[in-house]
Amino acid sequence: MDSIVVKGNGPLSGQIPIAGAKNACLTLMPATILSDEPLTLTNAPRLSDIKTMTQLLGSLGCEVSSLQDGQVLVMSSHDLDNHVADYDIVRKMRASNLVLGPMLARLGHAVVSLPGGCAIGARPMDLHIQGLEALGAEIELRDGYLHATAPNGLKGAKVSFGFASVGATENVLMAATLAKGTTVLENAAREPEIVDLATCLRRMGAQIEGDGTGTITVQGVDRLGGATHPVVTDRIELGTYMLAPAICGGEVECLGGRIDLVGAFCEKLDAAGISVEETEKGVKVSRKNGRVRAVDVTTAPFPGFPTDLQAQMMALMCIAEGTSVLEEKIFENRFMHAPELTRMGARIEVHGGTATVTGVEQLKGAPVMATDLRASVSLILAGLAAEGETVVSRVYHLDRGYEQVVRKFEGVGALIERVPGT
Repeated sequence: MDSIVVKGNGPLSGQIPIAGAKNACLTLMPATILSDEPLTLTNAPRLSDIKTMTQLLGSLGCEVSSLQDGQVLVMSSHDLDNHVADYDIVRKMRASNLVLGPMLARLGHAVVSLPGGCAIGARPMDLHIQGLEALGAEIELRDGYLHATAPNGLKGAKVSFGFASVGATENVLMAATLAKGTTVLENAAREPEIVDLATCLRRMGAQIEGDGTGTITVQGVDRLGGATHPVVTDRIELGTYMLAPAICGGEVECLGGRIDLVGAFCEKLDAAGISVEETEKGVKVSRKNGRVRAVDVTTAPFPGFPTDLQAQMMALMCIAEGTSVLEEKIFENRFMHAPELTRMGARIEVHGGTATVTGVEQLKGAPVMATDLRASVSLILAGLAAEGETVVSRVYHLDRGYEQVVRKFEGVGALIERVPGT
């Protein structure tokens, strides 16, 4: 397996282009199943997860063409000839379950394997199932597959989520666009990716109101058409690269960034002594005078602090002045990066869903192992601030969520290289 070698070399300077959102694109791609007309996505990120979703859609009979070096995806589901999402594909990525709602709505039946993805928690499918059953679906689990049918078609209903699940909101929202009557989603997720999906669905002819709030109302229509839609900026990639000058010093402008996508994160950066300002081209970040200050962080659904930035924020807190407490409220197994940061000299104590970090003046380079997507990049950030050389192994996780990560860090002066596995 490949590894990434990082050498701490001081302040960074320059610009980093931020890609389209992985989590948004992975939701938008299954939306093509809802129509027999083409759906075109621009600003698509070039990631292995996008390739996996392309493979899954292709197995269902969708045609997916990649243009402009992968940044434009043209999809057509005119001739769907398979309703089974196979385990061999679905096991690679949790977002694969998002074909369930669209296939039920378009075909009236679907067989979808239980999903895989990063090992950061259970993330069950119960809210997806409950929401679709409220619309009239009949779903049972057999041999690791969800067997779903809508014998009388999907019908609008009130769906109240016990937790503001992003995936469940997306799955039920897509299904509701073609259900007969009105569907009301209560305690719906409010993430920008939800808003981006609703915007795309409206371009396809869906009638949706309330996205971005806790209550989304969908008036079902008979059919959806084609559309062209730009994928929203990746707020997690944005936050990750905003932390680079925070942890190393210097000044970096993240092109295409928007503060409204990472408001709670920016509040914590300000409290830590990091300057963030919006520019005509994006967001500019620099460290204010002196050492970074420790701040407490609790992850929460949007508009709270994103769980997907918790690992990266912990890397910053490792060198902050004082003690910070990070509480993980979304996923129960998301501190696997802590032992690896400790190998670099960090002082971290983990008790259940809480990590206490006492900042040190200097991290030391060390061989470390990536355990999941966000942990991977947190170790790179730590390596940028460490004395000596850090070797991050098992970096295949990175390819799922960050495009050209080495090139982007090199572009602002980091000493970093990817070393092929032997």
